[in-house]
Amino acid sequence: MGASVDTGGGPINAINVTPMVDVMLVLLIIFMVITPMLQAGVSVALPKAKNPVETAEITKESSVVVAVPNNGEFYVNKDKFTDLKELGREVKDRLSKKPIQDQIVYVKAGAGADYGTVVLVIDEIRNQGFDRIGLVADKEKEK
Repeated sequence: MGASVDTGGGPINAINVTPMVDVMLVLLIIFMVITPMLQAGVSVALPKAKNPVETAEITKESSVVVAVPNNGEFYVNKDKFTDLKELGREVKDRLSKKPIQDQIVYVKAGAGADYGTVVLVIDEIRNQGFDRIGLVADKEKEK
């Protein structure tokens, strides 16, 4: 395709795609920057397991995920808590709005968190009357 030299003043019947390409590149960059920020919950260095059960329910916005990245740090989805009682009340508030079959709490404990801290979190969730608790782990890479 060559450029037309005719400047007769009539209508141009060629499509100029340059503005469209510019807009698409800007949108691509925006989505590339925003997508990592849409992560549900808090990043936690999960322990590795050979056969974890993979479920898509953990990443849903409506699911209740309790994260324990370190000792003394507790998150319900993205909300930070320092007191276990407040964490328990928040979990109860979120789960009481759901039907009984969907009342599951997923616990993401960091590899650096003590076992005792994770047990305290699970105990507080059970004190609120919820026994369906799932522990989240990453799949161990095959060698």
